[in-house]
Amino acid sequence: MRSSKTAQTRLRSNRGLFEMAAAAGLTIAGLLVLGDPPLPVLAQGAGVPVNELMADEALPDIALGASNAPVTIIEYASMTCPHCAHFQETTFPELKKRYIDAGKVRYIFREFPLDPLAGAAFMLARCASEGDKGKYYAMIDTLFRQQRLWAVEKPIPPLLAIAKQAGFTQQTFDACLANQKVLDGIESVRQRAVNQFKVQSTPTFFVNGEPVAGDISIEELAKLIERYLKG
Repeated sequence: MRSSKTAQTRLRSNRGLFEMAAAAGLTIAGLLVLGDPPLPVLAQGAGVPVNELMADEALPDIALGASNAPVTIIEYASMTCPHCAHFQETTFPELKKRYIDAGKVRYIFREFPLDPLAGAAFMLARCASEGDKGKYYAMIDTLFRQQRLWAVEKPIPPLLAIAKQAGFTQQTFDACLANQKVLDGIESVRQRAVNQFKVQSTPTFFVNGEPVAGDISIEELAKLIERYLKG
């Protein structure tokens, strides 16, 4: 689980900034991927009304699952967070199979970048989703699975290589990372999570408004979900 203290400075759209930020210490994310074990799940106090969580964001939510599902799960994550990547690789596939595809859970992934490099990765996912919302989650999944390759001192070349596999060209890649509107929207989502929902670390989940922080296993997550399905 990573703290949001490193993300207090407003993000800015600038390729040079992404490179410098990585060189200044963002490679710690890559080191954590290799050596830092997942943290236990931590409850984070009183719940948040679902209608407040679902109020319109600066960027539209891209949801998976039935709109009338009895359980809504919102995840706030950072693309450079190793625990978020671990959740995506180990827990999310089973969550999708058991609950999302079965119409029991509506799942929403929201951007909570802890550093400029994570902001850049989110920008690429948002740009990839234009015209095809399915590509958003495909890009998120790819970036998490290849986190070791691009959360490095010089992230732009590996990010470009990944983006080209998703259909980007050099020109569309550069245009995406220069899109201040998208970056401002991502920053607004993060700020709202901090100020209104008291999100302090990643990953943080809201299960029908009940907050849980940490790299949660499918067994632990299923216990929370089943409570609402039985009720």
